[in-house]
Amino acid sequence: MKNRLLLSFSLLATLVCLAHAQMSPTPESSSDTGIEGTITMSPVMGGPTRQGMPDSKPLPNIAFEVKQGDRVFATFQTDDQGHFRQALAPGNYTVVRKDLKSTIGFYGPFEVSVSAGKMTAVEWKCDTGIR
Repeated sequence: MKNRLLLSFSLLATLVCLAHAQMSPTPESSSDTGIEGTITMSPVMGGPTRQGMPDSKPLPNIAFEVKQGDRVFATFQTDDQGHFRQALAPGNYTVVRKDLKSTIGFYGPFEVSVSAGKMTAVEWKCDTGIR
């Protein structure tokens, strides 16, 4: 009887430990590690650049994918001002425009290296293809 009770207690303790290990999140990324920045596009009108007229503007509300090889790790969307912030685990990534259907213009890929405990600041410029 004592052996059964000891065996039952040991089994219960093992199951509790396994359940706790299953619930503990694996550290993939923290909100202090990743990329943040602005994506702009230019030129914004055809012909030569005109003095006093902006030649670029923010790329608003566009979705991008963060990849390593063919694997997508995250997606983000720029805000109205072309800004974004995306938490990522440390590593090397490629950022590309999601669902790009047009063959005109250049919207990546952009390469970025993320270091632990740091938001990597980026400023990427897309070429609209307007000439």
